[in-house]
Amino acid sequence: MAGKQPGAGAADGRAHQPTTPDGIRNVVLVGPSGSGKTTLVESLLATRGAISRAGRVEDGTTTSDYDDAEIRQQRSIGLSLAPLAVDGVKVNLLDTPGYADFVGELRAGLRAADCALFVLSASEGVDGATRALWQECEVVGMPRCVVISKLDHQRADYPGVLAQAQAAFGAKVLPLYVPVPHDGAETDDLAALLSQTVSDYASSDESGREVRAPSTDEQLVIEEHRGALIEGVIEESEDEGLMDRYMGGEDIDFKLLVEDLETAVARGTFFPVVPVAAMSGLGLTELLEVISEAFPPPSDHPLPAVYTTAGRSVSGLGCEPEGPLLAEVVKTTSDPYVGRISLARVFSGTLRPDATVHVSGHFSEFSDAGRGHEDHDEDERIGGLSTPLGKAQRLSDIAIAGDICAIAKLSRAETGDTLSDKDNPLVMEPWTMPDPLLPVAVVAHAKADEDKLGQALHRLAAEDPTVRVENNPETLQLVLWCMGEAHADVLLDRLTNRYGVKVDQVDVRVPLRETLAGPVKAKGRHVKQSGGHGQYAVCDIEAEPLPTGGGFEFVDKVVGGAVPRQFIPSVEKGVRAQLQKGLQAGYPVVDIKVTLYDGKAHSVDSSDMAFQTAGSLALREAAAAAGVQLLEPIDAVDVLIDDDFMGAVMGDLSSRRARVLGTEPVGVGRTVIKAEAPQLELVRYATELRSLSHGTGTFARRFARYDAVPSHVAARLTADE
Repeated sequence: MAGKQPGAGAADGRAHQPTTPDGIRNVVLVGPSGSGKTTLVESLLATRGAISRAGRVEDGTTTSDYDDAEIRQQRSIGLSLAPLAVDGVKVNLLDTPGYADFVGELRAGLRAADCALFVLSASEGVDGATRALWQECEVVGMPRCVVISKLDHQRADYPGVLAQAQAAFGAKVLPLYVPVPHDGAETDDLAALLSQTVSDYASSDESGREVRAPSTDEQLVIEEHRGALIEGVIEESEDEGLMDRYMGGEDIDFKLLVEDLETAVARGTFFPVVPVAAMSGLGLTELLEVISEAFPPPSDHPLPAVYTTAGRSVSGLGCEPEGPLLAEVVKTTSDPYVGRISLARVFSGTLRPDATVHVSGHFSEFSDAGRGHEDHDEDERIGGLSTPLGKAQRLSDIAIAGDICAIAKLSRAETGDTLSDKDNPLVMEPWTMPDPLLPVAVVAHAKADEDKLGQALHRLAAEDPTVRVENNPETLQLVLWCMGEAHADVLLDRLTNRYGVKVDQVDVRVPLRETLAGPVKAKGRHVKQSGGHGQYAVCDIEAEPLPTGGGFEFVDKVVGGAVPRQFIPSVEKGVRAQLQKGLQAGYPVVDIKVTLYDGKAHSVDSSDMAFQTAGSLALREAAAAAGVQLLEPIDAVDVLIDDDFMGAVMGDLSSRRARVLGTEPVGVGRTVIKAEAPQLELVRYATELRSLSHGTGTFARRFARYDAVPSHVAARLTADE
């Protein structure tokens, strides 16, 4: 790992089938957009012979970014798998998007993997969005190796980016290799700090490097960094006396240091840094050595919580091919020609083609946000198994515990579902899904699109748990709740280009309410005579607003039979019907009390319908006399923000008519702002907060109550009707 001889780790160029979980490494690439993750995957595949030549993101020819939208946008938007082989170890590389809108794909990759390459660009450094990605790994305790890429970029600043990473992520981010200049060559060499050797990339053997002893200047560079690395490794050692021996001048055995390093990396408490220039090949062999030797196999990674379908906790399961089947769908795609393809991580047992498995989806049992995914329990026969290499599918005979495979023809399985033995059905607690907070209202472009829209949206929701499809019963709008504008663009693109459904975007409507502005008395008189039986009903009411949340009250105070008893429910029915229709702008009426105290009836012409109409008219007369107050929904909002952006975010909240209730510090340099804000002002807040906070801010919202709309806002809203 720290300076092998040339030729070590030569690959056979094929993603062979491992026989035990110890022969597998599931590695997710995490990093900000543009850091070079996809290019790194491409170069690693080419280095090991998994592909004939490396493609380019700019040309749309990379293995990982094969979706049409990815090729057009020249960035990753989905999770993709690319396996390769190193020294008999199958390495499943999981490429993830770096843009915040696609954090759901990142979390799926973190769930499927056992360790991560955290990729930073030597020309960009560490910003707030990068720190948020590191936190995503931290939350799940993911072992990490930091890769500083693009060393050959003209603005590359390896020492500066390393210092930023250490300041942001802690003192345990320490270089395992450092770049050293090579005389007479454009590319650097790499000095291995533990073995005190140099990988000379100006040579051209089969590994692309020659391992040699350092020159005098190179030795000085090694000594500059080696002490901090050894101390960092020893601090993680279980041998408490090792530090005293080292400080006493003892030369610690190289193999012991490597063993302690590998243990610390697997525990997720030490993060070695490997510099890489993917296009020239610098550092690729060293990186593969870290992956195959220092990263833990699936058998060392704890399983997520497992339950029976009745909700009883299950323990004792491990990553064993002979154990009960337990797999999870981490990504779902729909191909117009092939059908649905499920990318699954096998946690226990063994998957075989044409087997019958139990499919469990129980989102509502673990979260109050079902996201449109109905709970389901059913048996399905799987189709063929394959090992994806980007878009290509290579048939497999088996997928053992710890491996990742693609499954064809699981028609009901959705992302996040559990696959288990049909005779022993189980369900895994799904990973935490981010809440989609950007609403996008759509309508079918034409009648033909309307007929296909429902099925297309169902497929989108099955593929992507971060989208929620809502048919709002009040506004009568079809709303896609998305993570942001880029996410919305991808969803609309897929509707059009993948499913052949064209939609138009319309303004999102917020469900408002109406109530009376004050107490009032009113009369409803419905008298008509047109030959034969006429219509006669008169009712006198008192109407008054109730406190927020008061609902609707109907009180009968009629005396002396002025309104016959059988018609009093008719008056209430007419009033309730008018409440639903609204009194001014057509919004439902809430928080109102109506008292029927008098009226008149006719022995022949009075009827149920006549008194319903009179009750409705009475309420409309009351509204005309007292006036109508518009009410708007208010949400409780928690905004998590870096302290650097507190002023800008607080000012923006004030401009949105929000009421700030307080702030709470969270960790170091982060604060939660607690506020209440009108839903009318939060429609685009997901996008605007990201812009204000440079991608570091997040927020959560929940309905609080309805409040009166200010007069100037109400005037604008009623003018728009």
